Amino acid sequence: MKKLLSLAIIWIGLSHYSIAQSLEDYLIKAAENNPELKAYYNDYLAASEIGNQVGLSDPELQVGFFFRPMERFMGNQQADIRLMQMFPWFGTLKAQESESDQMALAKYQLFLDAKNNLFYQFKTTWYALAELEQEIKIAKENLEFLKKYEQMALIRFQSASSASQGTNPSAMAKPTSTSFSTGSDGMNGMGNQKTEMNSQPNSQAMTPAASMNSSGPGMSDVIQTRLQIQTLENDIQFLEESKFPLEVELNLLMNQPRNGSISSPTLLAPIELGIEKQAILDSIKIQNPMLAMYDAEFSALESQKTMAKLDGRPMLGAGVNYMPFKARMEDGMSMGGNDMIMPMVTMTLPIYRKKTNARIKEAELLQEKIQFNKENTLNQLEISWAKAIRDLEDANRKITLYDSQLELVNQNIRLLLTAYATNGNDFEEVLRAQQLLLDFEFSKIAAITKQYNSLALLDMLSAKAVTPNSN
Repeated sequence: MKKLLSLAIIWIGLSHYSIAQSLEDYLIKAAENNPELKAYYNDYLAASEIGNQVGLSDPELQVGFFFRPMERFMGNQQADIRLMQMFPWFGTLKAQESESDQMALAKYQLFLDAKNNLFYQFKTTWYALAELEQEIKIAKENLEFLKKYEQMALIRFQSASSASQGTNPSAMAKPTSTSFSTGSDGMNGMGNQKTEMNSQPNSQAMTPAASMNSSGPGMSDVIQTRLQIQTLENDIQFLEESKFPLEVELNLLMNQPRNGSISSPTLLAPIELGIEKQAILDSIKIQNPMLAMYDAEFSALESQKTMAKLDGRPMLGAGVNYMPFKARMEDGMSMGGNDMIMPMVTMTLPIYRKKTNARIKEAELLQEKIQFNKENTLNQLEISWAKAIRDLEDANRKITLYDSQLELVNQNIRLLLTAYATNGNDFEEVLRAQQLLLDFEFSKIAAITKQYNSLALLDMLSAKAVTPNSN
């Protein structure tokens, strides 16, 4: 039964994004192994056992023996044995059981909230890892273009150097075609449009080392390109190293060795909210576990008030008193000797009402406190909902903006490359445009990640999956 309950809890709220299959596997593993979540679940199990402790108090047995039998009319009394069972007022046990059940339910809601927070932390870390993977992919593609630009600038510089040294015009007339592609369609592009330019044959090419020792206006273009290549290579190395703390976090959230293998996330694709904003807020108000916890605590205090009132009623007791007698001789005649059995009834007299009234007042004040806490939590949840919706809509706008800007930058790069192939001008603008293209690609990836993080937050707030629509 416990295993079935755990599985049911784990599957609640898992998202069905395009990358969800692998993510769900990890979420299940985290739910099964995370020590903090286990602690919350054991806390709930312990609280659920309190209800099993509700019941009648133990019967009371009193036994007294006389070292010297007491002489009574019925004979010599040898002992006095009493058995008594106390009974609380009608409804007291039911109120106690209700109170313990509601407190256990409150613990269960805390467990669900801890599970939602764990899943949110895991998802955001997973999306950050996916973002890094995409940034590395885009940066490596951009690096390849910079290397092509370096070759293009080097060929033009060699051509200019050969021309200044009186190179044979017939050799200069033999072109070799070199293709350069620019980014075209966001993350899936960078390689669809190509610009061709004429260059000197390889027999006229200079080695990079030799070209570094040369001078001329074209060599500046080569050096600037190499500077950007070195910078980008360093950035790629940093991005690669940045994956390590994220992988460690994911492993430790699943309570497995920090160097455990983590599969690479699938590339994130833009998504759209597939449900009305107000419907999400309504779902939060109904299903958020913290609000349910306050409701359970309020009900538990209501049961405590009932218990306090019933404790102000008398407690009843029923029992029996058994007194064994031994016959004694008087004037040669046997006297008595018959044992006596006496039914007994007892009742407490709760005449001191101050403590009862104080317990009722305490429960009422605690109920007011819970109402205030619930109202504040509801306000905070609505604030978080509003921020998540704002971030999601902002990410949607930015993705549209970056798609438009990427298209414009790609057009600009093609024009600049054509101009450079024609007259050798504006190479710095080519590099600047290529860097701008990389920045827009990174910004678009960040906006997509922001979409997923916002949906993960809405998942956590509403305690269920907010299913998006893929673009």
